[in-house]
Amino acid sequence: MHEFSKILSIIDPTVKEQPGMHRAAWLAKQIGAELELLVCYYNEYLSGDRLFDSPSLEKARNEVIGSHSRHLEELAEPLRADGVVVTTSAVWDHPLYEGIVRHVVSSGSDLVVKDTHHHSAVARALLTNTDWNLIRTCPVPLWLVKPIDLEDEPVFIAAIDPMNEHDKPAALDDEILQTSKFIADKVGGRVHAFHSYDPRIAVATATANAYIPVSLPFDEIEQQMHEDHQKRFHEITSFHGIEDDESHLVAGLTHEELPIVADELKAAAVVMGAVSRNRWKRLFIGATAERTLEHLPCDLLIIKPDWFQTPVEQHTHEAA
Repeated sequence: MHEFSKILSIIDPTVKEQPGMHRAAWLAKQIGAELELLVCYYNEYLSGDRLFDSPSLEKARNEVIGSHSRHLEELAEPLRADGVVVTTSAVWDHPLYEGIVRHVVSSGSDLVVKDTHHHSAVARALLTNTDWNLIRTCPVPLWLVKPIDLEDEPVFIAAIDPMNEHDKPAALDDEILQTSKFIADKVGGRVHAFHSYDPRIAVATATANAYIPVSLPFDEIEQQMHEDHQKRFHEITSFHGIEDDESHLVAGLTHEELPIVADELKAAAVVMGAVSRNRWKRLFIGATAERTLEHLPCDLLIIKPDWFQTPVEQHTHEAA
């Protein structure tokens, strides 16, 4: 289970408001973790290369990084005054998601917290290419923050897949629930469990099999599917001490049903696993998961399988 001791907060130097930083600082204070603020910056016009670099470009890069470092220290001071242990780093690296991952590996961070971009016209947060690439490549849990205020007793929804319908290792469900419970315990919150299934799959499967009479009532097929999912869902939730009234088994599509449950519960975050085929194939996020993540009204905490290794190469881009 992840017991976060060093949290890395990604700072966007182009905006004034930093909801991700404030969420990370809140979490760090609650669980007694160290917090690091990171700016990862790159400008192709200042980059130079081995053939065309110059002392003036090197000086300009150092000045930019120095400016970001001073800004980070300004952000850190109020957090330190509030009792949080804060360090700061400004690095020259690109693309952004690779630079973040490289810093995660070199710094020993065990949780990354980052803002998502809010689009007021549709009142929801839109995940960027950087967000999606971090979901796929970040080797530690990734907390994507949406601009919402948390309840006094925050609710964390552990979205699990006890039937392993998407080739997701069963151990990942345990990790999702254990991590959710750890955080909720530290911040005075509660954990709910969620699983949905699509009854149309059972009907389609049954009618496709010649040995099953086509005349078999669809409601009986759906009822059998419900019972199968309910049995597996109850096994894992009861094992982790999740009460029945905090367990949500829903017939329907995940990307439609999970946002509804999250909204009803005024959830602080949904904790879900990055889907994986197996340890020899690349980690991926399917179309259903993408639609689900985009429409959630709350934060997202993405957990990887324990065997996951980032594909990002560990070379560095130095400012000097």
